Amino acid sequence: MKIGYARVSTDDQNLAMQLDALRAARCEKIHEDKASGVLNGRKGLSEALKSCASGDVLVVWKLDRLARSLHDLVVIAADLKSRSVGLKILTGEGAAVDTTHPQGRMVFGILAVMAEFERELMSERTVAGMEAAKRRGVRLGRPLKLSEYQRREGASMLDEGKARSDIAALLGVHVGTLRRALKGPDDLGGSPARGNPPASVRARKRA
Repeated sequence: MKIGYARVSTDDQNLAMQLDALRAARCEKIHEDKASGVLNGRKGLSEALKSCASGDVLVVWKLDRLARSLHDLVVIAADLKSRSVGLKILTGEGAAVDTTHPQGRMVFGILAVMAEFERELMSERTVAGMEAAKRRGVRLGRPLKLSEYQRREGASMLDEGKARSDIAALLGVHVGTLRRALKGPDDLGGSPARGNPPASVRARKRA
């Protein structure tokens, strides 16, 4: 069975041209969307994908009606392939994509390689941007729940032998938050913030 999918971005646009092309391609079912290209915002696409069974072919008028990027295309096509569902693009730049034929599968394979290359470039740019931010002194990740002063106070109380649960209660945080804040060698000017209290404190306890 051929299952068609048509999409326009706004209510002002008309689906007629796409619907005519899908009917001419002998699609028995056609699902529609009037939405942007964001994958998780397209109910019609979700229904079209769900309705595809093994041996069916998903037919789309143009490539940009299905996916906003190579990555989106590869994700959708990989899902279809895992369920033995074909993909056919009728016109435009992606008209060579027809995974029901060897030549179309070859073209899609090239697109998949390009999508992987695109992901690798994005990853490299992200890592480079993070490193540059670190060099500028920008702290990455979630905001700290404890200020530097609170961490110093916590480390000091821990040195004095106070229980972590008591310190956490005084600072208004969970014990796990306190443990993570004071994890590792103390870099705040005090003695080690993790583990046992200093030897002098342990000696006083034994006395």
